[in-house]
Amino acid sequence: MDKVSPTGKPLAGTTLLEMEGDLAEQMVEGINRFLQRQLKASIDRRARHWKRDFSSHANYVQSIEKNRQHFSKIIGLTDQRPAVQLQVTTDVSGTNAPQAQLAQGRGYQIFAVRWTVIKGVEAEGLLLQPDGHPRADVVALPDCDWTPEMLVGLESGVPSTAQFARRLAENGCRVLVPLLIDRRATYSGAAWLAMTNQPHREFIYRAAFELGRHIIGYEVQKILAAVDWFQQGTKRPIGVIGYGEGALLALYGAAADTRIDATAVCGYFQKRETLWREPIYRNVFGLLDEFGDAELATLVAPRALCIEACQHPQINGPPAGSTPPQGGTPGVLRTPPLGEVEEEFARARRLLAPLRPAPQHAMVKNPKGPPGSEAVLEEFLRGLGIKSRLVRVGPIPKGQLRSPDPQARLARQFAQLLDHTQALLAAAQFRRKEFWVRNPSRRLDAGKKVMRQDDYLPRICPGDQAANAATWQRAARWYRRYFWDEIIGRLPKPRMALKPRTRQIYDEAQYRGYEVVLDVYRDVFASGILLVPKGIKEGEERPLVVCQHGLEGRPRDVADPEVNDPCYNQYACRLAERGFVTYAPQNPYVGENAFRVLERMANPLKRSLFSFIVRQHERALEWLAALAFVDPKRMAFYGLSYGGMTAMRVPALLEQYCLSICSANYNEWAWKAASLTPYSYMFSEEHEMPQFDLANTFNYGEMSWLICPRPFMVERGHRDLVAPDEWVAYEYARTRRHYVLLGLGDRTEIEFFDGGHTINGQGTFRFLERHLKWPRKKSIDTCGDNPILLHNKHE
Repeated sequence: MDKVSPTGKPLAGTTLLEMEGDLAEQMVEGINRFLQRQLKASIDRRARHWKRDFSSHANYVQSIEKNRQHFSKIIGLTDQRPAVQLQVTTDVSGTNAPQAQLAQGRGYQIFAVRWTVIKGVEAEGLLLQPDGHPRADVVALPDCDWTPEMLVGLESGVPSTAQFARRLAENGCRVLVPLLIDRRATYSGAAWLAMTNQPHREFIYRAAFELGRHIIGYEVQKILAAVDWFQQGTKRPIGVIGYGEGALLALYGAAADTRIDATAVCGYFQKRETLWREPIYRNVFGLLDEFGDAELATLVAPRALCIEACQHPQINGPPAGSTPPQGGTPGVLRTPPLGEVEEEFARARRLLAPLRPAPQHAMVKNPKGPPGSEAVLEEFLRGLGIKSRLVRVGPIPKGQLRSPDPQARLARQFAQLLDHTQALLAAAQFRRKEFWVRNPSRRLDAGKKVMRQDDYLPRICPGDQAANAATWQRAARWYRRYFWDEIIGRLPKPRMALKPRTRQIYDEAQYRGYEVVLDVYRDVFASGILLVPKGIKEGEERPLVVCQHGLEGRPRDVADPEVNDPCYNQYACRLAERGFVTYAPQNPYVGENAFRVLERMANPLKRSLFSFIVRQHERALEWLAALAFVDPKRMAFYGLSYGGMTAMRVPALLEQYCLSICSANYNEWAWKAASLTPYSYMFSEEHEMPQFDLANTFNYGEMSWLICPRPFMVERGHRDLVAPDEWVAYEYARTRRHYVLLGLGDRTEIEFFDGGHTINGQGTFRFLERHLKWPRKKSIDTCGDNPILLHNKHE
């Protein structure tokens, strides 16, 4: 039969699509513009989270306590600290004495110390102990690329005027200077597997983020453990001062803990709506939805705060790597214009204007100078109740012993944090069990010490599938809301008209194809390719299968009759030839760094790329369900690779999908995101993969529970390098057990086949046929005119 030319005309009931060019690229650009507006609007929208009571200082502190708790959670400040033990370290050259003095300054001694923080994690640094009775206790935080020794003058690299730790010791303060994880990449990776050029801070960030922790939270814990230790003796004023990354930690630590009496932030405070351009280890999910730097200043109030507008650390991106994989995420640090610092500080003052007496908040302008100016130190000490003028600068401390080996110390600190993430990863399955058993919507015994695997299930009626399905649907609502709101990030429901635009692009013997565009938000649209089988009778409603491409894919990869990608095997076309209506959406994960920038922009707003994908699918389903030839109760999802990732998340949230098939993606996702294995994203450039706290709440098993009681299937090639069969089978066992316990075991299955990262289209097609009840007479097995080839691509 001769090939029929498409007409280019619109589908009935739609207007002509006139957009030209790469629609996927335009989609990404449109979402970027949308997010730029949202970031600007976030400043005013934050007010909805705050209910400040200015009637007194005590009432004010109480009124913002929920904000403080929420802030602590999103920076990963969740682990309990035991009673702190601080000891002088003995691994310094030249002595094994337990009280080895490292150096002597004018009026103070310096010791190398370590102190306990959380299980398996210690802090290390320097203690500057005054000769007399300390006037205050201070945690002094260098930028992360400075060592504690630089901040006290025992190493070169920091101007003497910026050595604020020793200046505070000269003025009678007892000072602890922790080592911070730096921006080099010496240990970022696994020596037995691969090394990366990710900064140490990023490598820890990636492992921690999926587990509800953060490099920021870990280091704030070290500050607060120091505060714990300070409070073990006589009660004295406590202060925190920092520069660069240390200034971030000083501000965050004071915002999280009211025991800190005074804070100095040098070279950090500014407008934060361009956070997505900064290094990824500063990314905090949901931060700008509630907290800019000004709002954090209001968490510090009514306690003293001094902001120094000085030179910031200058960072151009991750360090250069020598061999692949590299994986370091783009991100820069620059000194902002003085006006931006002044504007954010003025905004903080406006937020606090009704508070009386006014808090001691001050700004010192030192735009071209190094941190720790005399004016800042005087203001900081005044906040600690020390009103005398600064003493004259003393000589550089005289070292008596060589400092601890800085490389060995950094290696220990890095390894402890990385080991802690891996211990959390091993325990994540038990944290998820606790989360599912003890959520607020259930009346269960919170004090129960031993949990069975099925404790999260509601009461089951043996043999009654309908009752069990309905019961589980009700029980799953709270989890679904939590998954959408707290993990994926929920965008407002679109209010724009759909305004469907189409144009015919294929006219094959058995189906016609249309390119489709639908409005979602201003600048945000959904698009895809709709394949409509020929011969549909008037009044007939066919089942629909949404066929989702993978990373960097296009709808044509799955739905173009002239494109036969061996990963996809034209599966949308093959299904259309069998009589299914198919729709191949364009997902916005295209453009390499362009779409990853969207994730960076969205995260601080408590959004993700999937926030948009969910709404795009919702709009597409709204339009598809209204088509006369589509049965709105038989709309299924089938996606490969990143499309399989979508198959786990979107149908879990959108119950309009009656069925979901995950191909070439289903696995033990927490391990995939955060483990030190050959299959992990820890070693790749795909920095968008971790989702905050996902490992403790929803793995793929739990996501499939949200799809339940609807049919769910996994398609898995033995030679697919996404993950090993063992991971897939391990996690799928939890899916199947859930369905079986509800008496719904006939609604789920897995097909293993001898192949790679590809659509196999055998058991999955039979699964679609059975559960969508199509075709009604002839089995798919006998439809051999256009069989899917068993051509497998090996990654």
